[in-house]
Amino acid sequence: MTTFAVMSDGTKAESPNYSNLDRRIRKLQKKLARQARDSKRRNITRIRIAKLHNQITDTRKDFLHKLSTKIVSENQAIVLEDLNVSGMVKNRKLSRAISQQGWREFRTLCEGKSEKLNRDFHVISRWEPTSQVCSECGYKWGKLDLKIRSVQCLNCGTEHDRDENAAKNINRVGIGHCHDYKCTSRWSKTTSVVFVNEA
Repeated sequence: MTTFAVMSDGTKAESPNYSNLDRRIRKLQKKLARQARDSKRRNITRIRIAKLHNQITDTRKDFLHKLSTKIVSENQAIVLEDLNVSGMVKNRKLSRAISQQGWREFRTLCEGKSEKLNRDFHVISRWEPTSQVCSECGYKWGKLDLKIRSVQCLNCGTEHDRDENAAKNINRVGIGHCHDYKCTSRWSKTTSVVFVNEA
């Protein structure tokens, strides 16, 4: 997981790389499991694991503080999507990477800094179909598999990056200028097939 967040203007915030530290932690945890209880070497290994965990925490906190300060200071209105993180971590392949991102902490920091600097802060519902709707014409194409990263709208022909399209829709819904999705779906072609390009 390389991208932490995508802004409505297309800017992407790259997530810090925790993989090297995480690999070292896993290796030491295996070593710890083989060592005798209450031994000096086991205690040394336990301390080394704790230090690596602290290093990941410090790196994440530094990144989140810097990013939240930049976003809040440069914008008058901040709109975030309420993510179902507890549901996302059920994916065994992505659970460790998702847990390391700190999206909830980021939301808390943005909310606190927005209040301090008198910015408008909004969180939209997790049930908004932000990745299922064209940000240009409002045509709804339905759910997409996670591996599909770009979509071409059948109605207007615009090709979208999945995350950038969702970010634009989040911004539109947050400031109260959302499309009438049912209406645009009726006016558009009735086909349920969407042309997709897999990245």
